[in-house]
Amino acid sequence: MYHTIVKNIVKKNFERVNQHDYDTLLQDCVPNVKHRFGGNHALGGERNDVQTLRRWFERLGKVLPQLCLTVTDIWVKGWPQHTTIFVRWRASMTLANGEPYENRGVHIIVMKWGKVHSLDVHEDSEAVAKALRKQAEAGIAEALAPKLES
Repeated sequence: MYHTIVKNIVKKNFERVNQHDYDTLLQDCVPNVKHRFGGNHALGGERNDVQTLRRWFERLGKVLPQLCLTVTDIWVKGWPQHTTIFVRWRASMTLANGEPYENRGVHIIVMKWGKVHSLDVHEDSEAVAKALRKQAEAGIAEALAPKLES
């Protein structure tokens, strides 16, 4: 039963990303949440607090505004005091220049007592970098901004 509840929370939180509902999403994070996103680009790097993660999500919404994440699989291990979640997903959107963007990846999430403590995102970081360059060429300057890290 607990694992089913966690899976539903995870699905809802991915939908919140699609809807740009970052405030609600971040309410489920501890203040010193760890977020790692691979790559040497505007979305890459590591954040260690909810305020910087908020700025990261806001940047995500600006540079990939139509991003749609589709969860394909979720595995849950553990109990409320320490839960590890593996989420496999697909990302898609149409870039500003009309080209399609697609990616696949995995999130590894650690929750404790209903709060997210860490998110490790593993995806094709070169595909992200390429998409960000194309977005910048189309006039979205923040797509080439320095990493947001804390």
